Amino acid sequence: MTLRKQFKFKFWLLGLALLTLAALALSCGGSKANVKTTPGASPSPTAIEVTTAPAIVRQLPRFFEATGSLAGDMQSDVQPQTSGKVVAVGVDLGSYVKRGQMIVRLEAADNKLRLDQAIAQLDNARAAVRQAEEKIGLRPGQQFDPEKVAEVAAARANYDLAEKNLQRAVKLIESGDVSRAAYDQQKSQRDALRENYQAALAQARQNYAAVAVARSNVANAQSQVDLARRALAYTIIASPIDGFVADRPVDLGEYVTTTTKVATVVRTNPLRVRIDIPEQAIPEVKQGESVSVTTSAWPDRSFSGRIARISPNVTATSRTLTVEAEIENGSGALKPGQFATVRILLPRSEPAVLVPARAVRTESGVSRVFVVKDGHAEQRLVQLGQTEGDLVEIKKGIAADEQVATGNVELLSDGVSVKQ
Repeated sequence: MTLRKQFKFKFWLLGLALLTLAALALSCGGSKANVKTTPGASPSPTAIEVTTAPAIVRQLPRFFEATGSLAGDMQSDVQPQTSGKVVAVGVDLGSYVKRGQMIVRLEAADNKLRLDQAIAQLDNARAAVRQAEEKIGLRPGQQFDPEKVAEVAAARANYDLAEKNLQRAVKLIESGDVSRAAYDQQKSQRDALRENYQAALAQARQNYAAVAVARSNVANAQSQVDLARRALAYTIIASPIDGFVADRPVDLGEYVTTTTKVATVVRTNPLRVRIDIPEQAIPEVKQGESVSVTTSAWPDRSFSGRIARISPNVTATSRTLTVEAEIENGSGALKPGQFATVRILLPRSEPAVLVPARAVRTESGVSRVFVVKDGHAEQRLVQLGQTEGDLVEIKKGIAADEQVATGNVELLSDGVSVKQ
């Protein structure tokens, strides 16, 4: 074999040896990767430490809840009864006003002039009455009697005297002591005096008619004075009720008419709230029954009231009955327009299962309670009822005397080990 062939053969043997070593190395690494170690026994899970409390049974007063909006007991949009320019403003938004208190005042110069003119006309009419009464001798407050008028009384006296003289003449003419001519003269005089008396009587009645007309003029003038005085009073626009100013849209210098709203006054104590109750609860709701109200503005505070009015009709579409309650609001904490939850206490109580509120875990609208049994936590889906202090009613899912977890509830899951 030549030297060159020997060199190639050795080089080939060297390459083969290297390939064999690489194959052995890969084989050893793969076998190590596929080797499974047998683990030892896993340690037991740690039990979660919890506190527990028993579910208890207690008689709970029952109530009905509904929602509604609070409204003022009385609300008034104040409008003027005459037109004019605003010259004074007495209140602002949120001001408390008493009934009759000025809200705004209008310019009153023209109204004062009209009042002065009406008063002058009234004085003239009263003077005319006095003049007419004096003409017939009638004193103020005296009842009219035409016979007491001086002219009538004098004419009557002359007529009566002539009548008596005529009667004497009749007797004398029968005895022949008076001539027929003297008798006729006496009779003619009597007739003339009777005519004078009747004329005086008619004149007295006519003069009294003038007194009646003058008195009517006084009454008319007095009406004009009253109208002018009322028009002047209308320039002061006052609050019709006690309450708070909820709106005052006018300001100084504005011209207002009888259709302009100058303010809104609302009485906030008591407040009213209307709610609708279902048909099946109608027998249990009575007028005068106590209610309590809560709002989102005061979540930890309730306000007392009573059912004041009950609608006589059930709404045909919803089969509900409208009830209106009055809520005491002496502190002014509640405001008209607030959304409120009304609780009507029903005149009966029922047994209920209660657990501490901290035992309930609510997520996404689902409430859970964990019952502790034999060292494990058992998850129960529950239906909640009303609250009573720090307890909550469980309508479904928990029985009386079952032990429920009250501590570390957020760490629990169904079947987990627990210790107390």
